[in-house]
Amino acid sequence: MIICLFVLVNTVTAETKNGFDLKGSLVPVEGILRGGPPRDGIPAIDKPVFIKAALATLAVNERIMGVHFKGVARAYPIRMLNRHEIVNDTFNQTDVVVSYCPLCGSGVVFLWPQSERRNTFGVSGLLYNSDVLLYDRESESLWSQLMLKAISGSRRGETLTLLAATYTTWGEWQTRYPESLLLSEASAPGVSYHNNPYADYEKSEQLWFPVQHKSADLRNKERVLGLSINGVDKAYPYSELSRSKGTVDDVVGGQKIRIVWSEASQSAYVLDSDGQQLPTVSAYWFAWFSFHPQTQVYRDSHQ
Repeated sequence: MIICLFVLVNTVTAETKNGFDLKGSLVPVEGILRGGPPRDGIPAIDKPVFIKAALATLAVNERIMGVHFKGVARAYPIRMLNRHEIVNDTFNQTDVVVSYCPLCGSGVVFLWPQSERRNTFGVSGLLYNSDVLLYDRESESLWSQLMLKAISGSRRGETLTLLAATYTTWGEWQTRYPESLLLSEASAPGVSYHNNPYADYEKSEQLWFPVQHKSADLRNKERVLGLSINGVDKAYPYSELSRSKGTVDDVVGGQKIRIVWSEASQSAYVLDSDGQQLPTVSAYWFAWFSFHPQTQVYRDSHQ
């Protein structure tokens, strides 16, 4: 009887982490790890406050995630996303989630999944492939940021709609969108953003958590622009784009695209043949490869 009870307790524990039911998870439960903080130990921003660019004091070389959607341009400082990882926002009555995983250097912006009532996302405190697992507060399903999919809970298997976003500098973003608004520190009173808790991590090749797939083709934390079209994944290393003259024309998944590269701001975005910006993911190489092991890699042909 004691042995049976021990087995039962262990089974329950293995399928429950940080209070989330992992039964039937789409990824191996043993690969879902606690990152350290508990559920909501990293507080998402649920009521973002924005200021006009003219009132901003952010340095022009500060990194931001920029989003232009529904005719509205907004910038989210990385120094704030490092501390919150999620901003629940609304663009002209359309709900959007801005997410950033400091461990993967990955900025991902997506539409809220359809639900009967307004939903918000929080930080679960759990990781898969070193990447943040978000959870929606309505169903408490876990969502993988880089898989763009719910991996557990009642919404398991549902996918997220990726939106175009740019990892760049505040100065470059203002040049493109001079009317852009900037996420204000008033969104989270009392939080200090003066120190980067991941500074040493960014400078090293060390990973704090294991990943499923690894590749030595690039440095672990080489930043890449990841693109997926018609089932084809391709990574554009910043080190390769820096050899370009500012634009790179390519074909991915049968679709013609143009990558626009800024050497000054070390940033890139992708346009389709109509000049519309396509959804992409800016991330560390190890993170992109771990979720896209069949990825193609762009190499500059003029080397």
